[in-house]
Amino acid sequence: MTAPTKSRPVDRARLPVVRGVSRSSPPSRGSSGTPWLYLAPALVVLGGLLAYPIYQLGLISLFHYTQAQVSGGEPTTFEGFGNYAELFADEQFWQVLLATVLFAAACVVCTLAVGCALAVLLTRVRAVPRLALMLAALGAWATPAITGSTVWLFLFDADFGPVNRVLGLGDHSWTYGRFSAFFLVLLEVVWCSFPFVMVTVYAGIRAVPSEVLEAAALDGASQWRIWRSVLAPMLRPILVVVTIQSVIWDFKVFTQIYVMTGGGGIAGQNLVLNVYAYQQAFASSQYSLGAAIGVVMLLILLGVTLVYLRLLRRQGEEL
Repeated sequence: MTAPTKSRPVDRARLPVVRGVSRSSPPSRGSSGTPWLYLAPALVVLGGLLAYPIYQLGLISLFHYTQAQVSGGEPTTFEGFGNYAELFADEQFWQVLLATVLFAAACVVCTLAVGCALAVLLTRVRAVPRLALMLAALGAWATPAITGSTVWLFLFDADFGPVNRVLGLGDHSWTYGRFSAFFLVLLEVVWCSFPFVMVTVYAGIRAVPSEVLEAAALDGASQWRIWRSVLAPMLRPILVVVTIQSVIWDFKVFTQIYVMTGGGGIAGQNLVLNVYAYQQAFASSQYSLGAAIGVVMLLILLGVTLVYLRLLRRQGEEL
């Protein structure tokens, strides 16, 4: 048998000492202000591109600012909230606001439905059809709004449009009626917006473990059931992003309405807030009223976004 070895006493005085680090606490991960230093360049750029124009927009909305003030013929006078009072007293403003909300809601719902459905379809088809669908969708996404609007206007033209010939509608004018004109613009907005939803949701679906989907299929769940009970809850953070983006884009639609309805339709029947603000600011030279409409739109979009995020936080979602 070997004799047990005696342990040597540790001389703590010879241990290396690391200055600035406590032996009783873990090392510090850095100052709490370090992330802000990395974000500072981006914040400066955003401040210059967003904060200052928003400040000028709000400032102009508080003054009486027309073509006479722009040319220097009359002095600028402070109106306070007088422009907002005049705007809220205008019955046409409330009609346009209601039409904008309903039109934007329809565009968002249709865009999300088409984008999510095609994202699921991409996971079910082979490589070649998937590539063709992706290229076609990205082509629609990359098309400028004014070009896409002109093409759709030609497709539904009363005299030369192929859609009327295929459907046998003769010389039916899609832009004459209020609801048919809104429907035509909705089709174009969805056509140029769904690729963003499709690509984003498709990337999220590909990140879902395949074992989860296989287990749901083995349990006898249909494709709709898998989407509603498995994919949608797991993709909720992604759906939040695409929904907020779609709300912002569709609420401030301008080019499609202006081009396809000729500036807002007959007697302004297809006006939305963005086109209405343009008419007030540049067609009527009421720049202060146009700025007030812009501020109202900004507040509405901020309110919708904050309410949506608050509801998600109450449900325990992490964003």
